[in-house]
Formats: sequence, C-alpha cells, structure tokens
Amino acid sequence: MNKTPESLSNPESVDLLKNRRWILGGVASGALLAGSLASWFRFSSSKTSSVDLQPLWNSTFEHPNGQSVDWKEYRGRPLIVNFWATWCTPCVEEMPLIDHFYKENVSKGWQVVGLAIDQPSKVRSFLAQHSVSYPILLAGLGGTELGELLGNDVGGLPFTLVLRADESVLFKKIGKLRQEELSSLL
Repeated sequence: MNKTPESLSNPESVDLLKNRRWILGGVASGALLAGSLASWFRFSSSKTSSVDLQPLWNSTFEHPNGQSVDWKEYRGRPLIVNFWATWCTPCVEEMPLIDHFYKENVSKGWQVVGLAIDQPSKVRSFLAQHSVSYPILLAGLGGTELGELLGNDVGGLPFTLVLRADESVLFKKIGKLRQEELSSLL
C-alpha cells in the first residue's frame, strides 16, 4: 500500500489502517493473555507434585547468627519455604504478609522458613532494619540450585513452596504471594 499523503487523507485508507492496528493489538493482547495463563498454570498451586523433596531434607543452612540448622527438624508439620533476596523488591514487599501468617498460625503447627539467596552480610544488615518473626536461613547461591530442584526451573524470586504435614507439596509459586493464597492454605 502506498502511504502517500493523498492516500492517508482518503477516509477508506485511514479506516483500513485503524482496523489493522486493532487487529494487531487484539492478536498481541491474546498472545500476552495466553502466555500469562500458561505461566500461571505452570507455577500456581500444585496438588499432585512430583517434586523430589530429598534435596531439601538433606540440606543444612546457617542462621544469620552462625548457628547451623538441619532441615530435618522441620519435618512432620506444615511448612512454607520462601526463597528471597534483599535486592528483590517483590520478596521484600511480601515479607510482612508472610510474617503475619506465621504469627497467626504458628500456634496451629505452621512453620515458615525464609531462605535468603544473598550474601550473608547483606542479609544480616537487612534483618537489622526489617525484623521478621519466622526463621531466616542463609542459602547463598546454593539456594538457587535447591529452588530449581524443587520446581523453580526459571530461577525467579520470590519462590514459595508449601508442604503439608505429610511432606507432600500443597502449593508452589514463583512471584509475590497474595493474601488470598495464604488464606487458602488454612
């Protein structure tokens, strides 16, 4: 199509260009929606998961105070494992929500552990300014590998894995948690 000033002044040509833009915009929006739904489906709750949890149970991480923590002590009760980093804005934004959930449900047997994928000095500095009630452990770069083994094959943060008391996967998500998602766990 020749886009000369004369053809653009023709009302039929202008309508044709507008229609093409609408069609292309609709196709692009549809593709975006399809991609978003596929991503949501892939990383949203999983009631039947084939995640091998042995790497988690075999792990040992350090508390920011230097104490070594064996994951086996978290077995037998519902557990939320939240992979995060100090530089990750959505991670930091969801921490008060997770902390509130922990405070409200620890007496009901729920456990929450934050695994920091970050440098220990940065985590200690962050926690000095932003305290949380649930335990934070130092996972460093090894935490990224553990997250991948547990279903975070894109390495995104935050990544949350929720286990039932029988150690089966109840929920896993890459991205910031919402109140409704935590409430649905109860």
